[in-house]
Amino acid sequence: MNIPDELIQALQQTARVTVMTGAGISQESGIPTFRDAMEGLWAKYDPAELATPEAFERDPERVTRWYDERRMKCLSARPNAGHHALARMESAFQDRGDYFVLITQNIDGLHRSAGSRDVIELHGSIRRWRCVACNRARDEDGGLFETYPPRCECGGMRRPDVVWFGEFLPEAAVRRATAASLSCNLFLSVGTSGVVYPAADLLNTAKVAGAKIVEVNPEPTPASAFADWMLPGRAGDVLPKLAEITERKRM
Repeated sequence: MNIPDELIQALQQTARVTVMTGAGISQESGIPTFRDAMEGLWAKYDPAELATPEAFERDPERVTRWYDERRMKCLSARPNAGHHALARMESAFQDRGDYFVLITQNIDGLHRSAGSRDVIELHGSIRRWRCVACNRARDEDGGLFETYPPRCECGGMRRPDVVWFGEFLPEAAVRRATAASLSCNLFLSVGTSGVVYPAADLLNTAKVAGAKIVEVNPEPTPASAFADWMLPGRAGDVLPKLAEITERKRM
């Protein structure tokens, strides 16, 4: 796929880039989407029955067991070329003192595993679990928990540090993501339709503020109508080309 000359020029001239990623980039690493994750013994459940504070209150063992199995799938997955390309872009921009912000709707932690240093996790991280009693949180990179729900040192129950249905997004993350969308010159939407909150708000915020919009997706989405450039293809195929263009300016 050829990258349009105008986009090459924009990548090499802009000093402020914001990227937002969705489930599409993680699918390339074998991470099932939220609803596709309902398989085996869990196939009879609607994910909305498990991903709520009310479900955790009713049956914390069932909810944490399901999330722990999902955690293990995320830990066994490896970042793909798209994740690595975004880490390269971050390095290229930051090494020359420019501005690069990566926002993700994904909870799998693959951007950090790929080497991205500053990631705004809008929906939290399944690798991080926190206590509902004392709010202490820590990363969990080991095997399956021995008991469900897992317990904190204080004795409280621990839950995945992700946003469930009916919960607010982390205020600090939303604030940073909004500021990044307002201040960028170029906004990349990768692997997401960009029409569901908060993605829609961030894309629209960037567009209204004057940023050029780039969409990377195998198929057109409703967000394609807002894009200045629509690059059809998988993130793992397209993003390495954009990273190479970005690094070329540094050389």
